Amino acid sequence: MERTLAIIKPDAVSASRTGKIVAHLEAAGLSIRAIRMLRLTETQARAFYAVHAGRPFFASLVRFMTSGAVIPMVLEGAGAVARLRQVIGATDPAEAAEGTIRKLYAESKERNAIHASDSPETAAREVAFFFPTETLVATSD
Repeated sequence: MERTLAIIKPDAVSASRTGKIVAHLEAAGLSIRAIRMLRLTETQARAFYAVHAGRPFFASLVRFMTSGAVIPMVLEGAGAVARLRQVIGATDPAEAAEGTIRKLYAESKERNAIHASDSPETAAREVAFFFPTETLVATSD
């Protein structure tokens, strides 16, 4: 079993889409192993998205991610990283496949409802950013 990180972003939280998104993830065969709600500080958002620091959208990304509550969660399942990326759809909801989370719930390319780790290595780093190992629920098997 593989683990990955998803973050329900401020746009989806404020629009009360959290339950629908979680249900979508679970229906796709991803199990929640840890979940919490918080509001990122600017320092936390800058650290989490540091890989994008030199890009033109970095400042607006940090502003957006600190604009309201977010819900990071650890998801587990066979091929969880790739599966989650498939389930959420393309970054731009206009390009996302029908039935994906972003097609259903995103407002725009920037306000796109959900973040997902892009590789197993990134997932490990991102999971550790939000969840100490002892907070993760073990698989029931």
